[in-house]
Amino acid sequence: MKSVEICVFSPESCLNAQKAGAQRVELCAGLHEGGTTPSAGLVAWAVENLTIETHVMIRPRGGDFCYDDLEYETMCQDIEVIKKIGAAGVVLGILNPNGTVDIARTKALVNLAKPLHTTFHRAFDRTIEPLAALKHVIETGAIRLLTSGHKPSAVEGKTLLGQLVAAAAGQIEIMAGAGVCAENAVELLAMGVDALHLTAKTTRPSLMQYQNPELKMASAISVSDFEIVYSDTEKIRAVCELSSSK
Repeated sequence: MKSVEICVFSPESCLNAQKAGAQRVELCAGLHEGGTTPSAGLVAWAVENLTIETHVMIRPRGGDFCYDDLEYETMCQDIEVIKKIGAAGVVLGILNPNGTVDIARTKALVNLAKPLHTTFHRAFDRTIEPLAALKHVIETGAIRLLTSGHKPSAVEGKTLLGQLVAAAAGQIEIMAGAGVCAENAVELLAMGVDALHLTAKTTRPSLMQYQNPELKMASAISVSDFEIVYSDTEKIRAVCELSSSK
Protein backbone atom coordinates (compact mmCIF):
# COMPACT_ATOMS: atom_id res chain seq x y z
CA MET A 1 0.00 0.00 0.00
CA LYS A 2 1.24 3.45 -0.95
CA SER A 3 0.41 6.36 1.34
CA VAL A 4 -1.76 9.34 0.42
CA GLU A 5 -1.21 12.81 1.85
CA ILE A 6 -3.73 15.63 1.48
CA CYS A 7 -2.71 19.27 1.46
CA VAL A 8 -5.36 21.02 3.57
CA PHE A 9 -6.15 24.58 4.60
CA SER A 10 -9.15 24.19 6.89
CA PRO A 11 -10.72 21.98 9.57
CA GLU A 12 -13.33 20.82 7.06
CA SER A 13 -10.65 19.59 4.66
CA CYS A 14 -8.80 17.86 7.52
CA LEU A 15 -11.92 15.87 8.36
CA ASN A 16 -12.61 15.09 4.69
CA ALA A 17 -9.08 13.72 4.28
CA GLN A 18 -9.49 11.48 7.30
CA LYS A 19 -12.95 10.30 6.28
CA ALA A 20 -11.76 9.41 2.79
CA GLY A 21 -8.88 7.23 3.99
CA ALA A 22 -5.76 9.41 3.66
CA GLN A 23 -2.81 8.57 5.90
CA ARG A 24 -1.86 12.15 6.77
CA VAL A 25 -2.52 15.81 6.08
CA GLU A 26 -0.09 18.55 5.19
CA LEU A 27 -1.58 21.50 7.08
CA CYS A 28 -1.05 24.92 5.52
CA ALA A 29 -2.20 28.50 5.33
CA GLY A 30 -1.68 30.66 2.24
CA LEU A 31 -3.65 28.63 -0.29
CA HIS A 32 -2.89 31.02 -3.13
CA GLU A 33 0.83 31.23 -2.25
CA GLY A 34 1.44 27.51 -2.48
CA GLY A 35 1.24 26.99 1.28
CA THR A 36 2.63 28.89 4.27
CA THR A 37 2.80 28.19 8.00
CA PRO A 38 -0.71 27.85 9.51
CA SER A 39 -1.81 29.36 12.81
CA ALA A 40 -1.02 27.60 16.07
CA GLY A 41 -4.75 27.40 16.68
CA LEU A 42 -5.39 25.47 13.48
CA VAL A 43 -2.49 23.11 14.23
CA ALA A 44 -3.84 22.48 17.74
CA TRP A 45 -7.32 21.81 16.35
CA ALA A 46 -5.98 19.27 13.86
CA VAL A 47 -3.86 17.44 16.44
CA GLU A 48 -6.79 17.25 18.84
CA ASN A 49 -9.41 16.16 16.32
CA LEU A 50 -7.64 13.89 13.83
CA THR A 51 -6.54 10.31 14.25
CA ILE A 52 -4.35 10.48 11.12
CA GLU A 53 -1.00 12.27 11.13
CA THR A 54 -0.77 16.05 11.00
CA HIS A 55 2.31 17.39 9.21
CA VAL A 56 2.71 21.17 9.31
CA MET A 57 4.12 23.49 6.66
CA ILE A 58 7.07 25.59 7.86
CA ARG A 59 7.23 28.43 5.35
CA PRO A 60 7.27 32.01 6.62
CA ARG A 61 6.08 33.57 3.35
CA GLY A 62 5.21 32.84 -0.25
CA GLY A 63 7.63 33.32 -3.11
CA ASP A 64 11.10 31.81 -3.25
CA PHE A 65 12.81 29.52 -0.74
CA CYS A 66 15.91 31.60 -0.04
CA TYR A 67 15.40 32.95 3.48
CA ASP A 68 17.18 35.66 5.43
CA ASP A 69 18.22 35.34 9.08
CA LEU A 70 14.98 36.76 10.46
CA GLU A 71 12.87 34.39 8.39
CA TYR A 72 15.05 31.46 9.45
CA GLU A 73 14.62 32.45 13.10
CA THR A 74 10.85 32.48 12.57
CA MET A 75 10.99 28.99 11.10
CA CYS A 76 12.91 27.75 14.15
CA GLN A 77 10.35 29.25 16.52
CA ASP A 78 7.44 27.81 14.51
CA ILE A 79 8.99 24.34 14.78
CA GLU A 80 9.33 24.71 18.55
CA VAL A 81 5.65 25.68 18.85
CA ILE A 82 4.50 22.83 16.62
CA LYS A 83 6.53 20.29 18.61
CA LYS A 84 4.84 21.45 21.81
CA ILE A 85 1.41 21.13 20.22
CA GLY A 86 2.15 17.55 19.25
CA ALA A 87 2.08 17.38 15.46
CA ALA A 88 3.60 14.31 13.80
CA GLY A 89 5.79 16.10 11.29
CA VAL A 90 6.94 19.26 9.56
CA VAL A 91 7.33 20.17 5.91
CA LEU A 92 10.10 22.56 4.88
CA GLY A 93 13.02 23.37 2.59
CA ILE A 94 15.65 26.06 2.14
CA LEU A 95 17.64 26.86 -1.01
CA ASN A 96 20.82 28.82 -1.67
CA PRO A 97 20.71 31.71 -4.16
CA ASN A 98 22.45 29.53 -6.79
CA GLY A 99 19.62 26.97 -6.79
CA THR A 100 21.26 24.34 -4.60
CA VAL A 101 19.90 22.96 -1.34
CA ASP A 102 21.00 24.87 1.76
CA ILE A 103 22.18 21.71 3.48
CA ALA A 104 23.45 23.27 6.71
CA ARG A 105 20.36 25.28 7.63
CA THR A 106 17.90 22.65 6.42
CA LYS A 107 19.72 19.96 8.42
CA ALA A 108 19.61 22.20 11.49
CA LEU A 109 15.83 22.51 11.13
CA VAL A 110 15.45 18.75 10.64
CA ASN A 111 17.43 18.16 13.83
CA LEU A 112 15.45 20.82 15.69
CA ALA A 113 12.21 19.14 14.65
CA LYS A 114 13.17 15.67 15.90
CA PRO A 115 11.50 13.38 16.86
CA LEU A 116 8.99 14.80 14.36
CA HIS A 117 9.42 13.55 10.80
CA THR A 118 10.51 16.06 8.17
CA THR A 119 9.40 16.25 4.55
CA PHE A 120 11.47 18.37 2.14
CA HIS A 121 8.84 20.10 0.01
CA ARG A 122 8.69 21.36 -3.57
CA ALA A 123 11.48 23.83 -3.04
CA PHE A 124 13.24 20.83 -4.59
CA ASP A 125 11.55 21.64 -7.90
CA ARG A 126 13.38 24.98 -7.94
CA THR A 127 16.84 23.38 -7.66
CA ILE A 128 19.31 23.62 -10.51
CA GLU A 129 20.31 19.96 -10.70
CA PRO A 130 17.77 17.46 -9.37
CA LEU A 131 19.90 14.35 -8.89
CA ALA A 132 22.56 16.33 -7.02
CA ALA A 133 19.80 18.02 -5.02
CA LEU A 134 18.38 14.60 -4.08
CA LYS A 135 21.71 13.64 -2.50
CA HIS A 136 21.72 16.93 -0.59
CA VAL A 137 18.16 16.43 0.66
CA ILE A 138 19.10 12.95 1.88
CA GLU A 139 22.08 14.51 3.66
CA THR A 140 19.77 16.86 5.59
CA GLY A 141 18.10 13.89 7.27
CA ALA A 142 14.63 14.50 5.82
CA ILE A 143 12.68 11.24 5.52
CA ARG A 144 10.50 12.24 2.56
CA LEU A 145 10.79 14.35 -0.59
CA LEU A 146 7.76 15.97 -2.21
CA THR A 147 8.31 16.73 -5.88
CA SER A 148 6.58 17.12 -9.23
CA GLY A 149 9.72 16.03 -11.04
CA HIS A 150 10.77 19.62 -11.83
CA LYS A 151 7.64 20.12 -13.95
CA PRO A 152 4.35 21.99 -13.36
CA SER A 153 2.60 18.68 -12.71
CA ALA A 154 3.75 15.27 -11.53
CA VAL A 155 2.53 13.59 -14.71
CA GLU A 156 4.70 15.90 -16.79
CA GLY A 157 7.61 15.13 -14.48
CA LYS A 158 7.09 11.35 -14.33
CA THR A 159 10.35 10.49 -16.10
CA LEU A 160 12.41 12.34 -13.51
CA LEU A 161 10.23 10.90 -10.74
CA GLY A 162 11.26 7.44 -11.87
CA GLN A 163 14.92 8.48 -11.92
CA LEU A 164 14.64 9.93 -8.42
CA VAL A 165 13.08 6.72 -7.11
CA ALA A 166 15.97 4.72 -8.58
CA ALA A 167 18.62 7.13 -7.31
CA ALA A 168 17.10 7.31 -3.83
CA ALA A 169 17.34 3.51 -3.52
CA GLY A 170 15.19 3.53 -0.40
CA GLN A 171 17.24 6.17 1.43
CA ILE A 172 14.31 8.60 1.36
CA GLU A 173 10.65 8.35 0.38
CA ILE A 174 9.71 9.97 -2.93
CA MET A 175 6.22 11.52 -2.90
CA ALA A 176 4.67 12.75 -6.14
CA GLY A 177 2.64 15.94 -5.94
CA ALA A 178 1.05 18.61 -8.19
CA GLY A 179 -1.98 17.80 -10.29
CA VAL A 180 -2.43 14.34 -8.77
CA CYS A 181 -5.92 12.86 -9.18
CA ALA A 182 -7.68 9.55 -9.73
CA GLU A 183 -7.16 9.83 -13.48
CA ASN A 184 -3.36 9.79 -13.21
CA ALA A 185 -2.68 8.09 -9.86
CA VAL A 186 -1.99 4.65 -11.35
CA GLU A 187 0.40 6.13 -13.92
CA LEU A 188 2.34 7.91 -11.17
CA LEU A 189 2.40 4.88 -8.87
CA ALA A 190 3.88 2.90 -11.76
CA MET A 191 6.97 5.13 -11.53
CA GLY A 192 7.66 3.56 -8.14
CA VAL A 193 6.87 6.55 -5.93
CA ASP A 194 6.22 5.85 -2.26
CA ALA A 195 3.34 8.28 -1.80
CA LEU A 196 0.91 10.63 -3.52
CA HIS A 197 0.21 14.21 -2.47
CA LEU A 198 -2.87 16.12 -3.58
CA THR A 199 -5.26 18.87 -2.58
CA ALA A 200 -8.34 17.33 -4.21
CA LYS A 201 -9.76 20.81 -4.24
CA THR A 202 -13.17 21.92 -5.28
CA THR A 203 -15.18 25.06 -4.57
CA ARG A 204 -18.57 26.22 -3.42
CA PRO A 205 -20.11 29.68 -3.16
CA SER A 206 -19.62 31.82 -0.08
CA LEU A 207 -22.53 32.20 2.33
CA MET A 208 -22.28 35.98 1.97
CA GLN A 209 -25.44 37.51 0.55
CA TYR A 210 -24.04 41.02 0.35
CA GLN A 211 -20.95 41.34 -1.87
CA ASN A 212 -19.24 44.67 -2.46
CA PRO A 213 -18.18 44.57 -6.12
CA GLU A 214 -15.64 47.39 -5.68
CA LEU A 215 -13.41 45.57 -3.18
CA LYS A 216 -11.03 42.67 -3.60
CA MET A 217 -9.00 41.34 -0.68
CA ALA A 218 -6.49 39.39 -2.78
CA SER A 219 -5.44 42.26 -4.99
CA ALA A 220 -2.41 40.58 -6.56
CA ILE A 221 -4.10 37.42 -7.82
CA SER A 222 -7.26 36.56 -9.72
CA VAL A 223 -9.32 34.75 -7.10
CA SER A 224 -12.81 35.33 -5.83
CA ASP A 225 -13.41 36.47 -2.26
CA PHE A 226 -16.75 34.67 -2.43
CA GLU A 227 -15.60 31.19 -3.38
CA ILE A 228 -14.75 28.64 -0.67
CA VAL A 229 -12.01 26.16 -1.56
CA TYR A 230 -11.97 22.80 0.20
CA SER A 231 -10.72 19.23 -0.29
CA ASP A 232 -13.39 16.96 -1.74
CA THR A 233 -13.99 13.65 0.05
CA GLU A 234 -14.85 11.65 -3.06
CA LYS A 235 -11.81 12.89 -4.99
CA ILE A 236 -9.60 11.85 -2.08
CA ARG A 237 -11.31 8.49 -1.67
CA ALA A 238 -10.82 7.66 -5.34
CA VAL A 239 -7.05 8.15 -5.08
CA CYS A 240 -6.86 6.30 -1.75
CA GLU A 241 -8.62 3.29 -3.21
CA LEU A 242 -6.17 3.16 -6.11
CA SER A 243 -3.12 3.56 -3.87
CA SER A 244 -4.29 0.88 -1.44
CA SER A 245 -4.04 -1.74 -4.17
CA LYS A 246 -0.41 -0.93 -4.95
